[in-house]
Amino acid sequence: MKTKKTARILIALDYNPTAQKVAEQGYALAQAMEAEVTLLHVTSEPINFNSVGHVTVMGFADYPQTEQGNLQVDSVEAINKASKEYLEKTKQHLGNKEINTIVQDGDLGDTILAVAGKIKADIIVLGSHSQKWLENIIMGSVAEKVLRLTTIPLFIVPTKKKD
Repeated sequence: MKTKKTARILIALDYNPTAQKVAEQGYALAQAMEAEVTLLHVTSEPINFNSVGHVTVMGFADYPQTEQGNLQVDSVEAINKASKEYLEKTKQHLGNKEINTIVQDGDLGDTILAVAGKIKADIIVLGSHSQKWLENIIMGSVAEKVLRLTTIPLFIVPTKKKD
C-alpha cells in the first residue's frame, strides 16, 4: 500500500500591494491540494522596501515611513524583523498557524529557486506585476527568471491592474 505524499507549496511574496492576492490565491490552491504551505519573502536591496499605497490587511501601517512611502529601516536586522512580521501577519490573515515562513536574503529569482529546492516544493506560487514595457510583453522579470530556470511547476498570479 502506498502512502500519500504531502504536497508542498512555496508562496513567494514581496511588499507590493498585490501580495495579498498572491497569498490568498496560492493558499486556496494549497487547501484544494491539502498541501503544506511555506511563505517566502526575499530581502534584497533596501530600495525594494517601498510601501506606497500599501494598505492591505498585510500592510505596514505600523512602520515609520518617509514622505515618499519608503519604509524607514536603519539596518539589515530591521528589514529582517519587518519581513518576519509581514509573513506572520500574512499567516494570521490566511488563518492557518501551521504555515511555515522563511525570510532569506539574496537575488530574488535565485533565492526563490534555492528555497523551493531546499523544501522540496511541488509548486511555486508567485505574482507577476510587470513594471517595464519589455517585461509587460513577457511577464515580471522575477517570474520570467524563475520560469526559465525551474523544473518545478509554477502557479503565476497575474497582478497587473486592469486598465
